[in-house]
Parts: sequence; structure tokens; C-alpha cells
Amino acid sequence: MFTRVRSGSMLAAASLALAFSSTAAAKPYKGAEVYSSQSYLQGRIEMRMRMSRGSGILSTFFTYKNGSEMSGAFWEEIDIEVFGKDNARSWQSNIITGMGTRTTSEQVHNAGVSLADAYHTYALEWTPDYVAWSIDGREIKRTTGAQVTALKNPQSFRFNTWSSDATEWVGAFDDSALPQHQFVNWIKYYRYNNGNFELAWQDDFNSLDSTRWSKGDWTFDGNRVDFDPQNVTVKDGTLVLSLTREGQTGFTGAVPRDEDTGAGTGAGAGGAGATASSSSSGAGGAEATASSSGSGEGGAATTASSSGSGAGGAGATASSSGSGEVGATTGASASVGAGATGEGGGSDGTMPDDESSDGGCGCVVAGASATTSSWAAALALGLSALAMRRRRPRG
Repeated sequence: MFTRVRSGSMLAAASLALAFSSTAAAKPYKGAEVYSSQSYLQGRIEMRMRMSRGSGILSTFFTYKNGSEMSGAFWEEIDIEVFGKDNARSWQSNIITGMGTRTTSEQVHNAGVSLADAYHTYALEWTPDYVAWSIDGREIKRTTGAQVTALKNPQSFRFNTWSSDATEWVGAFDDSALPQHQFVNWIKYYRYNNGNFELAWQDDFNSLDSTRWSKGDWTFDGNRVDFDPQNVTVKDGTLVLSLTREGQTGFTGAVPRDEDTGAGTGAGAGGAGATASSSSSGAGGAEATASSSGSGEGGAATTASSSGSGAGGAGATASSSGSGEVGATTGASASVGAGATGEGGGSDGTMPDDESSDGGCGCVVAGASATTSSWAAALALGLSALAMRRRRPRG
């Protein structure tokens, strides 16, 4: 989590400061993280989620090469991060790669609806040639090029909900919104096999499978919360990750109903264009069809239509021609200084600088997105979170 500026000296100074970060004291707020015991190389991951709401709060799913935070390690990570600010209407896609100087390709997207009002189906496709992000069957962004080819190692799957100190990125923290909860109805993993995605497993969270998942019990600098295993709950076939005050951990409320629990779109040829639809209406109900023609560097010529209504209904029709709501646009990539040696490292990012070079990432975006200049004021806080993001306490 960081903001980009063009001053190399500021980046270096902030990076050096990370070496003196401390997370020894217990924090007054508690979040949650769940991570897979196994790591996976490429494939399609779908998850049905309803996110947290509130300024300063993040709800995420990401893939992560374990040990990336260690000194001398090459960082590999793919992110979906939903902002709780502004009624949880925006989210960020990102790839993080590199050693020493890390490269990111963060892009902020406007969902058009509150992602905290209903469940939506999020998907990541990771192949040797591209990484793509989709919501409710509609491809939003596709990245090709050097960053994708740098993703060479298996990665674990992780969910977490937390609060960043980088207020210029996530908004000022409003603890009156607590408690907040991220709900996960299911996750599916499709292995990538010779151009096809084949369903390998599905978890409906009727229980927390201890052979598949573990609970995080750490924190990192720039994070207002400690990850507390008591804030990971399974109830009514739903994984619940909570963000609470200290002493108020856990979830005892009613799990919001998912109005559309239909199958995902993962089976079939990778990169050939997926088609999916859901017929449910009401909260989260949207009848949507999306296809990708594979044209252009990222194969992002995309056509989408929707007749759904309710909280998840898109209610808009567009076709891609390089412009318009789902027209292709080029994303941004940036290089940032490494974090402190030892444990630490990593990044997310915010508000891509529309004047930055894409650094060969080949990013193509379908769907509304928001870009603006970076803010130097958030650099120290953001880089602190960047460099210590996956930090685990030393045993």
C-alpha cells in the first residue's frame, strides 16, 4: 500500500525508515486473515463475496508467493482489494513483482454499486500469458507482458479484512462503523491445463477445513489491526472475516443471504472468452454476459450487457471499441524502492498516475476506472504498509 511520487530520494528515505518499524504492542482493533495451506501455480479462482463498509477499511482476496517478504526474495502477488470508503463502491486490482525494486500495476475501478450491499462473484484468471480480473462474469482488466511472465512460482490464496494507516489511499478511519464483516459464500479453484480451466476443488465453507485453511495471527506496520483468529468464523455455510474493537472479537449476527449462488464461469478455454449469466434479481442479482475477443495486446476487446436489477444489477449496455465504459484503456505500472531488509516488503498501491509508463505490463482495462495523481503526503505511511505487509512474528 503506497502512493507513487516521482522523487527517488523520498522513496529511498521512506524505505530506510521501514527498518525501524515495530509491531510489538497490541493494537486496539482486530481484523482477520485466512490463508491456504497449499500453493497453486496458475489457474482461475472464483469467490462469492460481500465486502466490509467503512472509511479506512479494506476487504481483500489475493494470491501470494509465501516468503516474498523475506530479504533477498523475489516478490510475487496478485490482488483484489475493495475499499470500504464511499459506500464500498470502488476496488483495486494489482500485480506486485520484483526484488529490490518492485513493480506494481495497481488500478482503481468504480464498481457502480456498493460491494457491501450484496454478494458478487469475483474471479482471477492467471495463465502463462495473462492475468485477468472479473466481477459477475464481466472482465474488468487484463494484464500481459513482463509482470505476468515474472509470476513463476506457486502462490497461496488469502482473504483478509483490515484497516490501513494510509488515509489518502483508503480514507480516514471511522471506527463508528465497527464491527464490519467480509462474507465469503464459496471459493472455487480451476487448474490451468493446456489452455483450459478445469475445476480442481470447491469450498462451500460448511466448516473451516483445517487441511485447506489456516488463520492469521500477525500484523504489519501501516495496519491498524492485529489479525486475530477469533475474528474468523464459519456460520450458515459462510466464511466470515470480522473487523472489531479489541475485546469484541467474533461474529454472532445473522449472515446476509446470498440471493444468487449459481455456478461460476471457470470451465472452458482460458483466454478464449468466457460467457456467464445469472438470472436472479434483487440484491446482487444481475443478468450479465461478457466475452473477450482476445484482440489487442491484452486481448481486452470486451462486450458486456446487463438487464439485471437490484443492488447488483448493472443496468447498462456497452461494447468495446477502445473507448467508452467497457472500452480498452491502458493501465499503469510503477517501480518503487524496496522495503527494509529482513521481514517486510510488498506493496499494493493506489490511484495510478495517469502519466506513468506501464513498464511493459500490457495492462488493459474494461470497465469504469478512476485515476489521479499520486500524493506525496501518504508516502511514509503507504510505504510502511508496503514493506511490512505480510509480516509474521518471528518464532
